[in-house]
Amino acid sequence: MLYPPAKVDRILHDGDTVELGGTVLTAHKTAGHTRGTTTWTMDVTQSGKILHVVIVGSPNVNPGYKLVGNKTYPEIASDYAHGFQVLNSLPCDIFLGAHGGYYDMKEKYERWKLGDRDAFIDPVGYKAYIADRQQAFEAGLTRQKAGKD
Repeated sequence: MLYPPAKVDRILHDGDTVELGGTVLTAHKTAGHTRGTTTWTMDVTQSGKILHVVIVGSPNVNPGYKLVGNKTYPEIASDYAHGFQVLNSLPCDIFLGAHGGYYDMKEKYERWKLGDRDAFIDPVGYKAYIADRQQAFEAGLTRQKAGKD
């Protein structure tokens, strides 16, 4: 089945918001993985409490990514560094991401189905994931600067 092409009505920038129904999402530029990588945040209310949701784009440095001397993306390393600065600054209660594996979606969803309405609340998991991805980036950058990759 073919669908008509989407009509782009605006280009989003860092800090812009998008409203879907009554939900407001805020865009945070976390480039590096790609120039356009975006992390989204929103607030939700659960049991009368406001929770901060972070939907991580991708902070992963895939095998073969050239972080030093990249002629097609010369600012890749500085974009990654800025992205980690942003990710580390975001308040997070509920951690989601572009891929379910980032935040243990299957395990959390199973808990949620069994009645654990707090299954996706995971600020510690968010911080650990970001720290792990930042460490991997920094190790890769150090190796490439030393000419070992």
